[in-house]
Amino acid sequence: MRRSVPAALAVLTLALAGCGSDADLPAGLRSADTHQTTHAATSSATATSAAVEDVPLRAGERFQNLQLPAPYSPKAPEGTGTDDYRCFLVDPELATDQLVSGVQIAPDNADMVHHVIVSKVEPDAVDEAQGLDARDPGDGWTCFGGAGLAGTRGGSLDKADWVGAWAPGGGERVMADDIGIPLAAGSQLVVQVHYNLLAGSGTDQSTVRLRLSEAEGSDKQALQTMLLPAPVELPCRDNRTKGLCNRTVAVADLKRRFGEEPATADLLHLLCGPLSPGPVQSCTRPIREDATIRAASGHMHLLGRAITVDVNKGTPGARRVLDIPVWNFDDQGSIPLDEPLDVGPGDTITVTCTHDQELRDLLPSFEGTEDRYVAWGEGTTDEMCLGIVLMTPR
Repeated sequence: MRRSVPAALAVLTLALAGCGSDADLPAGLRSADTHQTTHAATSSATATSAAVEDVPLRAGERFQNLQLPAPYSPKAPEGTGTDDYRCFLVDPELATDQLVSGVQIAPDNADMVHHVIVSKVEPDAVDEAQGLDARDPGDGWTCFGGAGLAGTRGGSLDKADWVGAWAPGGGERVMADDIGIPLAAGSQLVVQVHYNLLAGSGTDQSTVRLRLSEAEGSDKQALQTMLLPAPVELPCRDNRTKGLCNRTVAVADLKRRFGEEPATADLLHLLCGPLSPGPVQSCTRPIREDATIRAASGHMHLLGRAITVDVNKGTPGARRVLDIPVWNFDDQGSIPLDEPLDVGPGDTITVTCTHDQELRDLLPSFEGTEDRYVAWGEGTTDEMCLGIVLMTPR
């Protein structure tokens, strides 16, 4: 299904879902990091006790394990190449309001799983999600560019509905004692899995483990996720402009493969400014509410070289909250700030990414592929530039 301009702008929150996400993004606020630990789970999406307790439960906490409903055999939809984005609806069966204080996502078939994003579905949007699931044969539904839920709350880049995410290098990161992600009674979860079929085959039945506590009577602060996308506009080497080295042709290919109309690559320039091809791209956005930045993370794909996130960049009071000078796709965990940073209206935040076409010659995933103009795209061999900032209101 092709999307209109308003619909496309609305889903930039998770369009950014080709990502995004990277790496336990909303759960990186404490030093506890168990990394990948496979553990048993039930054969349904109902909650059970966790089989492996990597980090001891704190007072009032409990585990719930949620597994994808059945083994899923990824298959790239016709014309999309080697990537399958699949959304699965799971029900944690919450009778009371809860707070999520830790998330561990365990891919069942790590060779195929490029990333996983877990988002909450508010009770008033559950019927819509169930409808999407019912209309697509088999378990789950195809979901390039986000889960496709118009009825979920949040709906902005400033406050994404993410509960947790996984990418290579991610494991459970337990939140600080004073932080939790609200999950209302009756809420369900969408587990979006990006399968990279270049890397493996078979079936997958990944597991999500939530660390929960009762919301009633709690004094925990609500953790929010701010997404900072920037364009990717990486020309071919030697200034070639023929075929897929022509931006118009390359973006048309993205539209065809992922059903985008208009393309996210073009929409990002409405958010970030005029087209300016080159290896370094950035985007600056205003801070709209008083908040405290607690941690940050970044997401790029295989051509990424470096990523930074800065508050008030270019001013005397500038503060860098994320600095990854050598990008490692296999280590995308979020990084807590040594000292939390208070921000508010009047402040700005900037993400900057550097990409490099020369990496095509070094990485097996590009073997047999031709050079192309690289713009924002959801495939493993396409690219992204996404900063993720985790903050609490104040």
